[in-house]
Amino acid sequence: MTNVRFINPDTVHKPMGYSHVAEVTGGRLVFTAGQVAVDPAGNIVGEGDIAAQTRQVFDNLKNNLAAAGAKFTDVIKLTYYILDPAHIGAIREIRNEYVNTDAPPASTLVVVAGLARPEWLIEVEAVALIP
Repeated sequence: MTNVRFINPDTVHKPMGYSHVAEVTGGRLVFTAGQVAVDPAGNIVGEGDIAAQTRQVFDNLKNNLAAAGAKFTDVIKLTYYILDPAHIGAIREIRNEYVNTDAPPASTLVVVAGLARPEWLIEVEAVALIP
């Protein structure tokens, strides 16, 4: 991706699976809404199962990005909203199946008291740059 540079300065801690900075110098930005574990028919996927919910969330992100002409390799920023920090390991494992782990996007993870529906365990939004 020639219009974005991922930066991890030596003056801050080494990130684990994300980049501290995504510098954009051109291209078209794509923003997704927060995605939750709902299939195309509107049914919840993986109630109580963080791995199943995370996979559905990332599949939904992939499909929304594709609708705008983007891929996960174009993602420059992810924002996660989760209920339980104990789920971070499982979320990272699945995330790594989708993102470019050699140049991972900038990332924010927020632990929240709840999401819009009580059965949802995770919500993720993405920003992509199409060169």
